[in-house]
Amino acid sequence: MKINTTHIDVHWHHAEPDYPIRLVSEIDADGYETRKLEFFLDGRVASASSREDDFSDTRLGEVPVPSLLEINSDPQFEGIAISAAVFEALWAEHVPR
Repeated sequence: MKINTTHIDVHWHHAEPDYPIRLVSEIDADGYETRKLEFFLDGRVASASSREDDFSDTRLGEVPVPSLLEINSDPQFEGIAISAAVFEALWAEHVPR
């Protein structure tokens, strides 16, 4: 668990199979993603991390993540804050070691 991080779980309401329907992110104190999980309609889960040299299925955002207030102001998104423990459990479940 990293100090000074926040964690969010955002559902993206759409029906496009090429784009994730859920994004779960760990965000550093400067607002940048440090780890992310993307969940797709077909059940696939992609991951990215700034801490590892492992192959990533996706990429971290290149700009700071908007606040949940800003994210939720768009009706296609529904985001909540989650605990570090919830994020770590999802990461452990979906990212092979």
